[in-house]
Amino acid sequence: MLVYPPDLERAMRAALPRLELATGEAGHGWRTVDITDDFGTWLADHRYAEAFFDDPSDLTPSIIDHFEADLIAEIRQQLAAAGDDDVVTLIGIGSIFPFLRASSVIKAIDDDVNGRLLVLFPGLHDPDTHSFRLLDARDGFNYRARVIDPQKDIA
Repeated sequence: MLVYPPDLERAMRAALPRLELATGEAGHGWRTVDITDDFGTWLADHRYAEAFFDDPSDLTPSIIDHFEADLIAEIRQQLAAAGDDDVVTLIGIGSIFPFLRASSVIKAIDDDVNGRLLVLFPGLHDPDTHSFRLLDARDGFNYRARVIDPQKDIA
């Protein structure tokens, strides 16, 4: 988990080419999975999209569950295409808020990671409880991950 304050999102995305280069120099492959636009694309392609735009309350939890299943399937497909020595970088996890929980998505794909998964995580990490809070907006979730704190780890 690459944890950073949400206001550094653009800076972190701008740093991705350097991370990719350093990863390649270390002998690992690099694959990016960007889910930033997935919810908007999924919603726009939905057969009831106009109704959702007219009345967002029609976007019920059961409909959101369909999006979550589609999103997880897409990420799993990308993970399956990655090599065992690749770093798969998941970006845009903040874009699923408030519709989905990052913890649900990350835990759902956990067993599908063959190599390394790097999640760009705009939020907070509490080292005492080892919990993560996406966008500092919800109660945290525990996840076994090596935390990369750009404030401390990246010079």
